[in-house]
Amino acid sequence: MPLDVIVLAAGLGKRMRSELPKVLHPLAGRPLLAHVLDAARALAPRRMFVVHGHGAERVRAAFPDAGVDWVLQAKQLGTGHAVLQALPQVASDADVLVLYGDVPLVRPATLRRLVEGARGSVGIVVAELDDPSGYGRIVRDAAQRVARIVEQKDATASELAIREVNSGFFCLSARRLAPWLSKIGNDNAQNEYYLTDLVALAVADAVPVLAVKAEDQWEVAGVNSMQELAVLERVWQGREARRLLEAGVTLADPARIDVRGALECGRDVSIDINCVFEGRVSLGDNVRVGPNCVLKNVSIGAGTEVLAFSHLDDAELGERCRVGPFARLRPGARLAEDVHVGNFVEVKASRLGAGSKANHLSYLGDSEVGSRVNVGAGTITCNYDGAAKHRTVIEDDCFIGSDATLVAPVRIARGSYIGAGSTISKDTPPGQLTVARARQVSIPSWKPPRKKG
Repeated sequence: MPLDVIVLAAGLGKRMRSELPKVLHPLAGRPLLAHVLDAARALAPRRMFVVHGHGAERVRAAFPDAGVDWVLQAKQLGTGHAVLQALPQVASDADVLVLYGDVPLVRPATLRRLVEGARGSVGIVVAELDDPSGYGRIVRDAAQRVARIVEQKDATASELAIREVNSGFFCLSARRLAPWLSKIGNDNAQNEYYLTDLVALAVADAVPVLAVKAEDQWEVAGVNSMQELAVLERVWQGREARRLLEAGVTLADPARIDVRGALECGRDVSIDINCVFEGRVSLGDNVRVGPNCVLKNVSIGAGTEVLAFSHLDDAELGERCRVGPFARLRPGARLAEDVHVGNFVEVKASRLGAGSKANHLSYLGDSEVGSRVNVGAGTITCNYDGAAKHRTVIEDDCFIGSDATLVAPVRIARGSYIGAGSTISKDTPPGQLTVARARQVSIPSWKPPRKKG
């Protein structure tokens, strides 16, 4: 049967104490809702509906190309009421999977077991928790069959002692869901229409209820506060650290790495403490990343070393490069093989050819640097005239002396030498020394100014 997914994402999240809608708070650099949608997509559903409410415009704007159908729940009257808002658009021949936008760590494998097992029955995901506070409890009959779910605020003392909890994930046919939703009332402590009442209705109609146990208790963990969000962040990062270690990556401290995207590593990669990886990052064989580095959307070739406190954003590094410490590669930085970019060097929208070096205290912006070029300390490219950006071209085998200022647009011809302290605003001839600086003058009668009084 075709599968339709309904994701409930309308809650305010009062305990977050934030203006940001709860499902937009980031986990591993992406909104909570994004993780849930990814898990759902892994099942190849026919349609996905997101029921949203608080901050509706901001939520929709955060997912402009999500390929989902947005359903507005203008008044939040409970989970049963939320599903009811999407039901008119659900095909009558579909199986319906209900997920929550603030339960981000569920695995697709668990959802797949739920969907496959729920055919002909009602499927739910359950977990055993040491501390079940805040969760609905699974009440079983004498034969240990699921009889009903009781929310914590409506539970008796004996029911509160139950450690088996409901995740909120449901799977059942739309044909059964529609009539049961019409029977759900709001006679409870919160005066809400609970989706969990479906279980008792299924039992009353002699429809079996299948409880699929989550392999990991964190799969059912919801986010209702900043503290809970912080806990799940470390759970996520712990999973990523284990994945990297199992792949042969050396982590100086698995507790001090943050992967906020997709990190792929070759063989014998080494990552020191407090490194952050955002977007898509690829590290080739034998890459070493020093402590306290930030890499975002970066590809690094084999044998390259990134030293401490370097920040790389939308950059490509060839093999055997050496970057840092305290280097910054901004979007559009492209390094060929054997390039050195040293401490306090910034590169933006520039390509550095094989074997070129800018070892310290320089800025290269909107530049094309050839092979075997040496850029002296304090050199800058003046690429912006206040209205437009201009290119600087430094051809192969050039030597740029310290404190040179290259005023774009300008071309430094192959084999040029630029004298230290020169301001170059015109193209240079190949293979010659070019010096452009004021004549040095000493004034013997000059006296330093003195304070009056």
